[in-house]
Amino acid sequence: MEITTRKEKQVIVVSLQGRLDAVTAPELERRLSALIVQGELFFLLNMNGLEYISSAGLRGILATAKKLKEKQGKIVFAGLKGTVEEVFKISGFLSIFTAFDSEEAALRTME
Repeated sequence: MEITTRKEKQVIVVSLQGRLDAVTAPELERRLSALIVQGELFFLLNMNGLEYISSAGLRGILATAKKLKEKQGKIVFAGLKGTVEEVFKISGFLSIFTAFDSEEAALRTME
């Protein structure tokens, strides 16, 4: 999986490409945790390039969200599609988290 990050105002935009599974989820969680330790509190995960997400990927996202909640931070999603969107629906993540059609729409709500 490829993880790229950039900062847009106070939001860390994380773009994911490939598969978020038991092999790659720990790396994503480590990178996000390191950013939280550095004081970052607002994250947008752009899932547009994500082909697959497993339960391990969901657990990593949930663990990160809990860390953010403790610090009054926030995580939102953009670009959910196909099987990744289905997994978010089936798992109930869409009732817990906010998802947007585009990165631009998500960023507008976080300004």
